Amino acid sequence: MVDDGDRTGVLEHAPSRQLRREDPLGVHVPEPVVSREAGGDPEQDALTADSVGLALLIVLETLAPAERLAFVLHDMFAMPFEEIGPIVGRSATAARQPASRARRRVQGAAVPDADLNVQRRVVDAFLRAAREGDFQALLQVLDPDVVLRADRGDIPAGVSRVIRGGSEVAQQALLFATRGRFARPALINGAAGIVVFDESGHAFSVLGFIVSRGRIVEIDILADPKRLSQLDFSILDE
Repeated sequence: MVDDGDRTGVLEHAPSRQLRREDPLGVHVPEPVVSREAGGDPEQDALTADSVGLALLIVLETLAPAERLAFVLHDMFAMPFEEIGPIVGRSATAARQPASRARRRVQGAAVPDADLNVQRRVVDAFLRAAREGDFQALLQVLDPDVVLRADRGDIPAGVSRVIRGGSEVAQQALLFATRGRFARPALINGAAGIVVFDESGHAFSVLGFIVSRGRIVEIDILADPKRLSQLDFSILDE
């Protein structure tokens, strides 16, 4: 019998041999902004209202430094590439390439559904299906092209990864049942998300979701113990 503490219960621990569409390692999930969902908090309401802006910031953080810098300087500050080139250590012509790549990433970024209630219903359905081991129900809430990013940090090696595709992500979600008992709803970057605690009440992982057109299109999992230890989860108890 496998002990619950050893189970691969947060999606990202699944053995690589079971994954059919997995990207290389080196995954980094941006720092999440965690807040509770109860109303009346002006800062939280601002986060919810600006979830599209937060999504853009998250996309920018995933870009390579040269891409991000070239994109911001040109597209947001209208700086000519003749001036951007020396800053990023390239010619003016070469500086256009990272800016163009960044622009495609930003334009292709998923825009969350504006209605937080819709987001919460979809995330709750995902959590319920994972707890119950209902594969078909998971497929109903996952976009066919859903992307899951799991950041476990540098140690142990081989557990951080990107998984793509509804079926592949649903397979990993089935392993969430054990840990799902300790999941609590929260706002993650202004959108409906989940914070998972262990049996001792310590944060085990943060799951951020992007729900677009009523289905989950992206899942970001932060399960790096070092980075989690630097986050304040006390607001969820208020």
